[in-house]
Amino acid sequence: MSGLKVRTPRKVMAEINVVPYIDVMLVLLVIFMATAPMMTQGVSVDLPQTSSAPIAIKEEPVMITVRADGSYFINVGEDSNSATALETVKERVLTIREQKPNTLFLVQGDQKVPYGRVVTLMSELQSAGVENVGLVTEPPGRS
Repeated sequence: MSGLKVRTPRKVMAEINVVPYIDVMLVLLVIFMATAPMMTQGVSVDLPQTSSAPIAIKEEPVMITVRADGSYFINVGEDSNSATALETVKERVLTIREQKPNTLFLVQGDQKVPYGRVVTLMSELQSAGVENVGLVTEPPGRS
């Protein structure tokens, strides 16, 4: 029996090497940090400043922007960065209301836009049956 070897049971290794996972996580973090600023789209406006409390939003609202030159923009659709006629804004609002009746609509108007343009937009939203409308402002001292 001198030729037989007795096998000793191997100890089970219960460790996980996490170094590759950390490397992958750091690479993904860098990618997301680099691409996050590119994800925000919108129309540049100079918002009026006021001290008001922020509202709680459950789902993403529809932003309707009025620029200083009086042009309208809506952040829905393939041409969200191009000026839209008021009638087109109303048509899109009606389409959105059919699909999601409780959608919150936010009006983002430049502080230099004539007051009548914003009132006209609010009137069109009301005639489209919109009940939830908010006005976007900036806190004082922020530009």
